[in-house]
Amino acid sequence: MLAMQYRITLPADYDMRIIRRRVETKGPLLDDLSGLGLKAYGIRERGVDGSPVHQYAPFYLWTAPEAMNRFLWGPGFQGIVRDFGRPSVEHWQGLAFERGPSAGAVPRTATRHATPVPVTADPVATADPVATVEYALARLAERTRKDGVHTTALGIDPRGWELIHFTLWEGSAPPSEPGDRYQVLHLSAPDLDELPRGRQW
Repeated sequence: MLAMQYRITLPADYDMRIIRRRVETKGPLLDDLSGLGLKAYGIRERGVDGSPVHQYAPFYLWTAPEAMNRFLWGPGFQGIVRDFGRPSVEHWQGLAFERGPSAGAVPRTATRHATPVPVTADPVATADPVATVEYALARLAERTRKDGVHTTALGIDPRGWELIHFTLWEGSAPPSEPGDRYQVLHLSAPDLDELPRGRQW
């Protein structure tokens, strides 16, 4: 599994109805894309849920690198490049993926929380709560059991040593959930069943 996201920050006076219309018309085009575990069409709106910006920020889970590569060099992503310029594409090695109690529902929101892994941290020590992989996996297991969780994933960027926690929610995320909050306008999940569940290392 590979996780991927690009975040396109838009002007403060940008009409977000343009993005909503874009997702409404183009979102279903990926509903049968082979190799795509899921794509959550996420947006942030300035002043909503504490967001300081307008942002279009879809999040992807891919079943294999080949699927992600086909998308990045294909017509879908070139449409993004044409309309907004070429964004930086963040991607992470998948560490874990789980479905929650609301996996059968349509998710309406998402949270993204990034955690740096300090150089001094033992990545597999369960006693170090700072940013270890084992601690993050335990947190993911806890989140999986929460009411309203659709799916949740954990990835790592070994270039910058950063863990990423991404969770889809049926309704609003609990106030205690850290990180950025997104509205999910559409979910494409053609190969959701192909994403391996549980720990992936």
